[in-house]
Amino acid sequence: MTDNTLPSRSHRLEPDSPRKKRGVAIFLRDLLIIFVVALLISFLIKTFLVRSFYIPSGSMESTLLVNDRIIVNQLEPGLIPVSRGDVVVFRDPGGWLPPQAPIEQNPIVAALDWTLSVVGLSAPDSNDHLIKRVIGLPGDHVVCCNTLGQMSVNDVPLIEPYVLLPVGQTSVSKDAFDVVVPENSLWVMGDNRYDSLDSRYHPTTPGKGFVPLDNVVGRALVISWPLNRWSWLDDYPEVFRGVEDAEE
Repeated sequence: MTDNTLPSRSHRLEPDSPRKKRGVAIFLRDLLIIFVVALLISFLIKTFLVRSFYIPSGSMESTLLVNDRIIVNQLEPGLIPVSRGDVVVFRDPGGWLPPQAPIEQNPIVAALDWTLSVVGLSAPDSNDHLIKRVIGLPGDHVVCCNTLGQMSVNDVPLIEPYVLLPVGQTSVSKDAFDVVVPENSLWVMGDNRYDSLDSRYHPTTPGKGFVPLDNVVGRALVISWPLNRWSWLDDYPEVFRGVEDAEE
């Protein structure tokens, strides 16, 4: 009896058809295009809109803690003016930071860090920047302290709920000062007032403690990491509302 059963298709080896090979090539090409476009969009966003920084010191406690990551809006001050109370990231005006030793990384880690920095997920230059709260705008008269330990801007005393003071201290600054903010500059201070080397402590630097507006990278909007600290950063407009009324 003749067996007319055909061989099972699962046991038959067939070469890939040209159509199948072409489909794989198109898929890989499209995948590469999507990756490049996504990388380009991320780069443009990081360059012109937002970018990430991490907090290297405790000068902004307890608003910001060491190793918090923040998202910074780079439209300020270019398109959106800086306001009193904003938390801003800025480049060292000169003499605020000690010289930074180069970070040594193996080629693989360096390449990964560079790639993540392009898309805004890494911040290798955080140690070259500072973050403080804007207290005085150009032309403001900033004085500390009155008999209640308050700072005033344009003769209006401030009640600052964001300030961290040591136990037993009531004055918002251990050092007195009386300054008028020059044109195109800012007077900035850390929220951790007794542990912040801010505008008060750089009178002999090129900017005499004031931060040029051109050095401002942008306004810190949100704590993005760790997740349990995710929150928007408040600029406390109510603290300075009376100052604005006094200037009108």
